[in-house]
Amino acid sequence: MLRLRLSLGLTFVAAVLALCWGDHLVYQAVGVRGVALFPLMVALVALASREVLLLAAAAGMRPVPWVVYGGNLLVVTFCWLAPLSLRFDAKLPEDSHYLAILSSAVATNGTLIALTVGVILAFAAEMYRFKRPGGVTANIAAAVLAIVYVGLLFSFMVKLLLGWGLVGLLSLLIVVKMGDTGAYTVGRLIGRNKMAPELSPGKTVEGAFGAVAFACLGSWITFQWLLPATAPDGARLGPWWGWILFGLLVGVTGMVGDLAESLIKRDVGRKDSSNWVPGFGGVLDILDSPLLAAPVAHACWAFGLVP
Repeated sequence: MLRLRLSLGLTFVAAVLALCWGDHLVYQAVGVRGVALFPLMVALVALASREVLLLAAAAGMRPVPWVVYGGNLLVVTFCWLAPLSLRFDAKLPEDSHYLAILSSAVATNGTLIALTVGVILAFAAEMYRFKRPGGVTANIAAAVLAIVYVGLLFSFMVKLLLGWGLVGLLSLLIVVKMGDTGAYTVGRLIGRNKMAPELSPGKTVEGAFGAVAFACLGSWITFQWLLPATAPDGARLGPWWGWILFGLLVGVTGMVGDLAESLIKRDVGRKDSSNWVPGFGGVLDILDSPLLAAPVAHACWAFGLVP
């Protein structure tokens, strides 16, 4: 199983890096970010939506499937499309930080509009199929939770890409996955004290410290090496303590995201969100940490903690 996880993990990493490179080439050619990566994001959102529906069904809730799929895809798509309008405004200054913040604000407006439409659709769909009292409120709550958990949280990854380029998105993914690696490695080597035995029996306190240490290391590598290699000459790199604080905040939130999905799975009696990814479980089992950590990473970029 470990060999399978390693081989699949390396394959996923290689595929994502290839898409990132392709996206960078497209951006240089046409000035639009996300052209190569957005289809992958749509696929991940659709698969994660399916798994949320499966978890909801295991709990006895039956939200309308097309509302969950449509709401999540609408939120992520609006988040990506809304900032494209800035390309047609010739009056905007060329300050990169200002444009990043403005792009994030426009994306947020599009996201909130799409989220509102999703909530309205959740109510309307239940009104249409209503036959008798019982289960309606739970179904609406499940649909809204699915749209917020998958669509809204995933939109922050889109905003990281749109506002700060590949380094913005990779800063999140590198830190979170380095944290996962640290938790697994240190937990296997010296883990003795269970951190949350009822939620996730395999996680240890020692593994949590390993996760934070590896996350901070991943952040340092990102801003010390990756950012200078991709940023234009003279770009502000920021203080080193900001890199460490970024790793700490994003790494800890990533662990909370892992436990948050474990909470849902334990409540409905499931070990994995699905068996779609051999050795890993489901797509949601891979995205659980980045989903909750993405808003924190976005806030760090937006408020200037990191460049």
